[in-house]
Amino acid sequence: MGAIAFDKMIKEPPKINDMAMSCDHPDLLPLEEALRRLWEALPGPGSPELRAGRDDPATDRASMDGVALRASEGRSPRQLLGTLYAGSDPAAFTVGPGTAVRVMTGAAMPAGADAIVPVEQLEISGTIVRPTAAPEAGDHVRPRGEQARCGDLLLPAGAPLSAARVALLAQEGAPVPPLARIRVGVASTGDELVADPAPHQIRDSNGPMLAALAHALGAEVTLRSSLPDDPPALAAALQSTGDIRILLTSGGVSMGDHDHLPSVLRELGATILFHKIRLKPGKPMLAALLGDLLILGLPGNPVSAYINGLLFLAQALARLEGRAAPDPWRRGRLLGPVKNKGDRPLLHPCRLGEGRLDPLPGKGSADLVTLGQADAYAWIEPGGLETGVKTRYVMVV
Repeated sequence: MGAIAFDKMIKEPPKINDMAMSCDHPDLLPLEEALRRLWEALPGPGSPELRAGRDDPATDRASMDGVALRASEGRSPRQLLGTLYAGSDPAAFTVGPGTAVRVMTGAAMPAGADAIVPVEQLEISGTIVRPTAAPEAGDHVRPRGEQARCGDLLLPAGAPLSAARVALLAQEGAPVPPLARIRVGVASTGDELVADPAPHQIRDSNGPMLAALAHALGAEVTLRSSLPDDPPALAAALQSTGDIRILLTSGGVSMGDHDHLPSVLRELGATILFHKIRLKPGKPMLAALLGDLLILGLPGNPVSAYINGLLFLAQALARLEGRAAPDPWRRGRLLGPVKNKGDRPLLHPCRLGEGRLDPLPGKGSADLVTLGQADAYAWIEPGGLETGVKTRYVMVV
């Protein structure tokens, strides 16, 4: 145990709850509660309420290409006066008896017209048009204010952003949020990580894996050097992270002698949102705020690191970008039984075909080979599930 962790234990003996959470126990934080805590701890971009600045549409508009005319004249021929395009000023024409105006989709209706006859229902000879079907007032016309009236509430304050809501902001002339990606740094921990490993050492596979995952989830990613096992050096590294918003680490969060990240974060005054969750694999998961920096301390084993990164990083990115909380879960039936002898929910590797989950013979949280072959991880409650049972699963991305 490092000096910081040892001193911490002397000054503040472990609390009963902390000791209870160090083994499989019902008091371990459920996954949904951990995700909720993370969501509520992060500041989502505050957006003011949005109200319509004018009627939408602001005038009657054509919903199809065709001619604008007076429906009361039925199928009688009309003389074309000209053409209105989307954006054209309709004041150039007035439709009277025996006349019509060609219109394109989105064009404002000219005065005197109350219906659109689509091109497909017209006989055209030079500048004379005749409807082949009797029109009715309002045909293919989007009336003024059909979607919203001036002053209507379009979005409440704090509404999560989406592409469609960005379009609403732009339509109303409101400021559109910049399309900036959240900057994420990725760093593994451990002195055992080397480029050319001896049999007792390993290469860093978690770093590239998590960088690729963060990129797939939409972040701007920087893969950093591995973090040291020495507490003072680790503290110094955590205090010089630059302009990243999230630091994604792997390893250093469990119960080993070199797992210094939780104690170092406490010494630095970080707010620990949670540490240890009721999930297998992935129990040692840690989330903390060091000032404005979010640190997601993932377990060191690759399956645990990947699954927790997939679930928690997606949640954090959505919150910081002002989007709605993501729901990564789908549902499918198991093609074979899966045992779960523990008291934590298990995420088990599966191949996926036509919505059916074919369980793979996973060999634990260190099994990077099976992780690379899996399409999804299925949620298995304690006790296990039999063939044909429907359960939720999360896709590998």
